[in-house]
Parts: sequence; C-alpha cells; structure tokens
Amino acid sequence: MEYLAYGLGGLTVLAALLVVFNPHPVRSVLWLVVTFFLISAQYVLMNAQFVAVVNIIVYAGAIMVLFLFVLMLLNLSRDTEPQKSVGIKFAAVGAAGMLLIVMVAALKDSTLMVTQNVSPEMAEQGLVKNLGHLLFTKYVVPFEVSSILFIAAMVGAVLLGKREKSIQNS
Repeated sequence: MEYLAYGLGGLTVLAALLVVFNPHPVRSVLWLVVTFFLISAQYVLMNAQFVAVVNIIVYAGAIMVLFLFVLMLLNLSRDTEPQKSVGIKFAAVGAAGMLLIVMVAALKDSTLMVTQNVSPEMAEQGLVKNLGHLLFTKYVVPFEVSSILFIAAMVGAVLLGKREKSIQNS
C-alpha cells in the first residue's frame, strides 16, 4: 500500500511536469486531466471516495471542458503569442522559488503517518454520510452563507447578461 502511494505520487508529479513543460496547449490540458485522475486515485487511497469522485466530475470533467473550449476558441499559435522576455523568466523563477520556500515551511513540521491497523472510525472517515453530518451540524452556517453567495453570483450574472442585451438592442 505504501509503495502504491509513492508510485502514484511520482506519476502525479511527472504528469504535472508534463502539463507545465508541454509546448502544445491542448496536450497540456490533457496531461492536466491525467494529473486530476491520479490525484483522485490518491484520494481513494486515503479513504476519501466522495472527494475523489467530486474531483473527477468537477475538475477532470467540467473545468477541463471549459479549458479546452477556451483554448480552441482563442486558436493560439506561435505568431499570436507575445515573446517572453528575460524579465518574465526571472519573475517566474522567483515565484517558483517562493512557492518552494512556502512548501518547505509547511512540510517541515509534518509527520508521515503510516497505519497498519485501521480503526472502525478511520475506515468510515471519508464517506459521504460523515461529510453530510459535518456539513449540517458543525459547519451549517458557513455552508448556508456560501449557498447565499452562490445564489447572489448567479443572479448578478443573469442581470449583467440581460443588461448587455438591452443595451445592444437600443
């Protein structure tokens, strides 16, 4: 089990590197889909089946279709892309260095937990029943506030869409 987790982790890092270093945008998006599937496999190993399924449906499904749609709509080519200057490359290296510092600081106090005997409470930790129980007991206020925020965003999007049509018809 431990070797499977390390293997999946290595494959995930490899697929993520292929996302970043692939020169073709569509292939990069496809490697991102592979990365999301590998992350979902890691969620299954951590007994978080619901999060794994939601990750596949939302990210590998909906978000990647949106990315592909935008890429195909923009029709990117080498002629239309701006040339990358040396300053942008230095800024990217600096941002990557800061991200590395943050990750090292976050992981320096962490411990690797390897459990051979799983308790009954741990076996049911990632199930939907427990997630629903937590959402509607301990986290009911943030859950309801986020739902109100999403409804307000949808109403705002509809109003902005209607306003654009009424201005164009005048």
